[in-house]
Amino acid sequence: MAKPKLDKDLKKAILSARKLVEELAKMDGNEAETRKRVDYIFEIVMGYDKFRHISSEYAVHGAGETVHCDFAIQLDHRESSKPDFLVEIKRVNIDLAPKHVRQAASYAIDIGCEWVLLTNGKEWKLYHISFAKPPQTNLIEAWNLMSDELTTLAEKFNIVGYKNIRRDGLARLWEKSNVLTANNLLKAILSEKSIMLIRQSLKKATEVTVSPEEIVGAIRRMLNEAALADMEKVRISLPEKKQRRKKTISKTKNVEEEPEAAQEEQSEKEEE
Repeated sequence: MAKPKLDKDLKKAILSARKLVEELAKMDGNEAETRKRVDYIFEIVMGYDKFRHISSEYAVHGAGETVHCDFAIQLDHRESSKPDFLVEIKRVNIDLAPKHVRQAASYAIDIGCEWVLLTNGKEWKLYHISFAKPPQTNLIEAWNLMSDELTTLAEKFNIVGYKNIRRDGLARLWEKSNVLTANNLLKAILSEKSIMLIRQSLKKATEVTVSPEEIVGAIRRMLNEAALADMEKVRISLPEKKQRRKKTISKTKNVEEEPEAAQEEQSEKEEE
């Protein structure tokens, strides 16, 4: 499949952003310098107006003292509105760690914001906060400005870009993420209809007949531990085996199959 054509201006902006962060990493720049580069990326790559859409040092009033998140991205500034997402920034050469995720998530939870973006300029990670009891933090997207292809970077930055946020794109992204869970995918793959289609496809490609149980076993061996745990929760409906009728000898003919048995055998061949 041909790769989508990348807009020239966007390509130039991404390459410019990459060069800035590469230079900063070589200098081992501090968090303040990293923040300046990230601010620039939000403008030239993602299309935000720094004066209208980006609030620096956004005050978060939690149960304790007031703390400040690095950026809040907010298109609607009515009194009752909340940021579209928060941005927490770490120094360029610090690897993003679970403690940073917890810190960023805590800011979002305190103000009731569902999305938070964690970055050090090189790595970018987008999380969704589900306000269950306790709240759940889920990694939805991740990309690397230094190593990912330009078309991939254009796609990922678009997710948190001005145009997509204006169209409420994060809400649609969360809906898709909810559909494409391991549990839902396994339910679809392990349905009776899917197993039959896999069996027929393998037969056509290899001329080898495998049983539904063998297909389920092969899928099980392909999965990692987390997916295996999800698989144990899925009800598997294997296609029923069709019983062949025994051949009977007729007095008038040498060997004859009963019509019903012949039909069943033909049906089974079609399935295979």
